[in-house]
Amino acid sequence: MKHFFNRRENIVTEALDGLLLTSSSGRLARLDSFPDIKVILRADWDKSKVAIISGGGAGHEPSHAGFVGKGMLTAAVSGEIFASPSVDAVLTAIRAVAGEKGALLIVKNYTGDRLNFGLAAEKARAEGFDVEMVIVADDIAIPDINQPRGVAGTLFVHKIAGYHAERGEDLKTIAAHAAAAAGDIVSLGMSLSTCSVPGQAHEDRLGADEGELGLGIHGEPGVERITLQPVADIVATMVARLSPALRKGANYALLINNLGAVPPLEMTVIAKAVLSSALADRIRLIIGPSPMMTALNMNGFSLSLIRLDAVREAALTAVVEPHAWMAAVERHEIRIIAAPRTSAGLNGANGTAGENDHNRRLITALCEHLISQESELNRLDGRVGDGDTGSTVASGARSVLARLDTLPLDRPAATLASLGDILGTSMGGSSGVLLSIFFTAAAKAMADKADISAALLAGLDRMTFYGGAAVGDRTMVDALSPALQALASGDVAAAARAAAAGAESTKTMMKARAGRASYVGERDLAGVADPGAVAVAGAFGVVASLA
Repeated sequence: MKHFFNRRENIVTEALDGLLLTSSSGRLARLDSFPDIKVILRADWDKSKVAIISGGGAGHEPSHAGFVGKGMLTAAVSGEIFASPSVDAVLTAIRAVAGEKGALLIVKNYTGDRLNFGLAAEKARAEGFDVEMVIVADDIAIPDINQPRGVAGTLFVHKIAGYHAERGEDLKTIAAHAAAAAGDIVSLGMSLSTCSVPGQAHEDRLGADEGELGLGIHGEPGVERITLQPVADIVATMVARLSPALRKGANYALLINNLGAVPPLEMTVIAKAVLSSALADRIRLIIGPSPMMTALNMNGFSLSLIRLDAVREAALTAVVEPHAWMAAVERHEIRIIAAPRTSAGLNGANGTAGENDHNRRLITALCEHLISQESELNRLDGRVGDGDTGSTVASGARSVLARLDTLPLDRPAATLASLGDILGTSMGGSSGVLLSIFFTAAAKAMADKADISAALLAGLDRMTFYGGAAVGDRTMVDALSPALQALASGDVAAAARAAAAGAESTKTMMKARAGRASYVGERDLAGVADPGAVAVAGAFGVVASLA
């Protein structure tokens, strides 16, 4: 897989410097021990309170350095990618930030982290520092394991410990809150791919239709592979594994964590699935969805839950300085506000339905044809645009079919106006609004004079005026304009032939001057017809076949 980096051996230090350069001025600093010892710490720290230190291998960004700041971590110690920081690095961090009130180390339950942080704590105590350590082992993926992994639920402990430290509480009290919180956290992850480490060969162990449940944040194999399925079913499986570990009658905070490569669109679909699941009534606070403890570019997510009480709720909702922490929100229902209702449209559009068998057959055949071409139009658009023309056109066609029985089919001007309304609402992108303009303007012209050819040409005039495209610009206008010109003579077959010729001509147009294809180079446009023009040509072919 491809990655953005300079030299593999510098990627972690350069990433940490990038964090420092883009953080609020003066908020963060690093020790001059770079690059061998990588410690990010609060620049304003005066050692008057208990220091909260965490860390681990890189590759989990924004963890851990991204959570350094007032209200959370005092310092974060970073190792190389997926490698624990050394004993010396952790000890250096303790020396740098621990004052008379001491320091709390928050450690994920991996052998390397336990050993290196543990030995550093012992050495620090020998030097006179007051140090406590809390180990987080929140992963429930592997049943009955003696040493569960520490994963994204660790962030709850960062937040709770940071809250109590900021209030000036003593080390023993803070450690007790942190340890109790760690014992009340459960987490489970799910991914559709393994992660890839920059500079290393990558081999995905999962098949095209497989996902992995319970994998670790370093790409360790999950507890089982599952068949790719709707996200609601995946979430239901995860909820079934998490639920037995929850205390009956208790409320929980939920952290929805992006493991690195899930698009925001999909993460919100996941959030909707979780908050519609059997778990929903147990959730009081929601954090995320957000990438908070990632596994490089893993295409997966994890769910973490912590049992709430009044103190933990106050800790989790307290405002903190680090931007990487997403503010907790209370679970709530979706608010719905009534949309404005329009009055009856042009010549009865949006008013009473009417029947005309010929118009019904024609509209039905056109819509069914456009729906049948969804994949092919997407394929063409994938070559010259963003790959969604077929889906956009099919969506509009399906909406028209769904409202066919409500259309004033016996009144042509009102039918055109209704089509404009439907496409303007249900058909996305520029195509939807352009066709809405086309049908709306045609409806107005048809109402003034009952001449369908002239009305459609009037619609074309308005569409090209607002859209800016003309014949030769490599858009649907290249098929639509000659077809409507031919239709003006009353010859439907000639209109279909003109539309087909216009669509074919776009294959040799090496420069698009409108639409998404205008961003595409000549090499990619060569020999590929414009999908919008192809859709228009197909539509006129249907009209000719029914004439």
